[in-house]
Amino acid sequence: MGILKSRTIDCSVIVLVGPTAIGKTSLSLQLVERFDCEIVSMDSMQVYRHMDIGTAKPSQEEQTLVHHHLIDVVNPDEQYDAARFVCDALEAIDSIAGRKRTVLLTGGTGLYQKALFEGLFAAMPTNQKIRHRLQHRLKEEGREVLYTELCKIDPASGKRIHKNDTQRLLRGLEIYLTSGRTWSELLQEQKQEGQGVHFNRVYQVALTCERDELYQRIEQRSNIMIDRGLIEEVEKLRAMGYSAELPSMQSIGYRHVNNLLSNEWDRKTMLEYLIRDTRRYAKRQMTWFGKNKALNWFDRKKKELVVEKIANALSI
Repeated sequence: MGILKSRTIDCSVIVLVGPTAIGKTSLSLQLVERFDCEIVSMDSMQVYRHMDIGTAKPSQEEQTLVHHHLIDVVNPDEQYDAARFVCDALEAIDSIAGRKRTVLLTGGTGLYQKALFEGLFAAMPTNQKIRHRLQHRLKEEGREVLYTELCKIDPASGKRIHKNDTQRLLRGLEIYLTSGRTWSELLQEQKQEGQGVHFNRVYQVALTCERDELYQRIEQRSNIMIDRGLIEEVEKLRAMGYSAELPSMQSIGYRHVNNLLSNEWDRKTMLEYLIRDTRRYAKRQMTWFGKNKALNWFDRKKKELVVEKIANALSI
């Protein structure tokens, strides 16, 4: 099984991460203007075409202001994982470096950041037949059964994967059923190889704020998404033939609206669960990023301080 070899890239790189709704987009646009950046998205949902509102994708106006890479890469029924992200991100970074511009890596998918900086297997086993069988089992048997199975096969992955994270749950089982080896084993081998990408100049920023403030922002964003047409977006996706059981359609927001459209929840319940589950997701993001010693933490309102620290660190 091949791995992505360690390499060093000569360019200036800014990393901007943080939980959902913290305000990464507004700060990223300020950084773009100040440091002549192009953006490489580290968001596992913004890669999907036709899924704009529920993924909080940058608006067409924002995308016109700055070149965004790794947005609208695949259709909702296609597989996209961290290994593919690393390959796509490196291609984008090389092209940005060739133009002598600054790379701004931003998003909330911590696994993508970890894969790029610490390395990840480039070709973890995939098997469409097994994947479809697991998706059928998910529908027939439910998430709890598959999660229990993963925990027995691969306890370490069971601990790091939330039982509601359908995409990674199915991926963990798929890897084992395809290769006979657990995801944790493969990741441990990769870690021992010491792989990853190194940049000559890099400064990593993580945004934070008081929990109550973040939760209020999440509630506000959830309501805005509904007002902007999230329900209609999911109706359109279903009309296009994209099943509610797809991993992309089981993500936060899309899963909730699918339950509404399937008459499992009423509108009030859907919104309550959307806010609740987004808050829980933000908490998991903060826990993940909190383990990353390379991050420099700033209050979300201290934008000028972030700009100053980046300028000093990268001498740009």
